[in-house]
Amino acid sequence: MKKFFLIVTFLVALLQANTIGINEKLGAMVPLDLQFIDSDGQTKTLKELMEGKPTLLTLNYYRCAGLCSPQLNQMADMLGRLQLAENTDYKVLTVGFAENEKPELAAAKRRNILNSIHRDYIKDAWHFVIGENNSSGILADTVGFSFQKKVSPEGKVDYMHGAALIVLSPEGKVTRYLNGVNQLVKDVKMAILEAKEGKIEPTITKKVPYCFSQEQEIEQKFYLGEKIFSVVMLLGLLGLFLYLKKIGRKEQDPTE
Repeated sequence: MKKFFLIVTFLVALLQANTIGINEKLGAMVPLDLQFIDSDGQTKTLKELMEGKPTLLTLNYYRCAGLCSPQLNQMADMLGRLQLAENTDYKVLTVGFAENEKPELAAAKRRNILNSIHRDYIKDAWHFVIGENNSSGILADTVGFSFQKKVSPEGKVDYMHGAALIVLSPEGKVTRYLNGVNQLVKDVKMAILEAKEGKIEPTITKKVPYCFSQEQEIEQKFYLGEKIFSVVMLLGLLGLFLYLKKIGRKEQDPTE
């Protein structure tokens, strides 16, 4: 039985290591000394960007129209209705994780998103940045945001990734995950107030949408592939368990 549990542990660890999406790490501390390049081309640390405030964090691919753009557009609408003082009660940070994107692209995305908010929103409250020296990758790994680069035969680059609003305390502790594209104002407000006190809250909604490409057909195939893979893994583990159990019986009864 020890062999069985060792093999199962290994397979589970291998499966988790290759999971694309959100692998929650509640209570993890993000490195505040990580450096990013903001939309003005200036290098700033995570600590400088957060300014000691509870922070709403998203990780996005600025060229992604399939999932990231709807997520950011919905956030703009939600923040426009949020009854808290931006830049005083909270900060917002959108981090580009694609390795080939430039500050100019972050600036264009920031301008479009902020201009869509239907009220006077303090623009300095929401930063759009790109990574420096793999800082985006380090941050993504710290908060459990897993993504994978895909290059088509034609050379087109896409990223497999999920969508979530990750809430950080003023000290950089991961306190909550709000999965998906659409967030309720009341949920975000509560998450910010709890993050201010450093309270860690479990995730209510576990389902995370994925973005693989702009084609719905491919996305559906990806979901189907996930389910098939899960079933195959379970059947494989069951077969392995029965096989090891049979071997164990033979070792106990050499007459068989």
